[in-house]
Amino acid sequence: MPVNQNIFISHHGKDDDSIKEIKSLLQKNGKEVRNSSIDASKPNNANNPDYIKSILRDRIRWSSAVLVLIGKQTHSREWVNWEVEEANRQGRVIVGLYLNGGTDHEIPEALENFADAVVGWRAKNLIDALEGKYTNWETSDGEDRESPWGPSGVNC
Repeated sequence: MPVNQNIFISHHGKDDDSIKEIKSLLQKNGKEVRNSSIDASKPNNANNPDYIKSILRDRIRWSSAVLVLIGKQTHSREWVNWEVEEANRQGRVIVGLYLNGGTDHEIPEALENFADAVVGWRAKNLIDALEGKYTNWETSDGEDRESPWGPSGVNC
């Protein structure tokens, strides 16, 4: 029986298709996730930034972790940075995930500042990171890399 977790997937709208791929990867490895983010399957056409923030704030509060999809244009998305900053304010686990087949794209500034882990497309490391058990920083191909704060300590 899969282990369930509520997460918020922060992403650039053009990367919507990757959400199904991520859910499938996790499910095949015993992890069922419920995503509370706004995507093409549940759009929000609001224009008022304060209203949008209130919706996002509640959806992040509902989650135990925020997963940030790292694609070609993610670093330039203001909403992604805001979502990561809000997740940090709420004390959520924050994980960056390079898109499947992606390269080492630029990481959003807030993710660089607040991520607990950044992982390549590997189910075990992703699952452990979402559960707060894996705090390494990786390249897009899953190799270890130094975090912005220097060498990582021991995983607890």
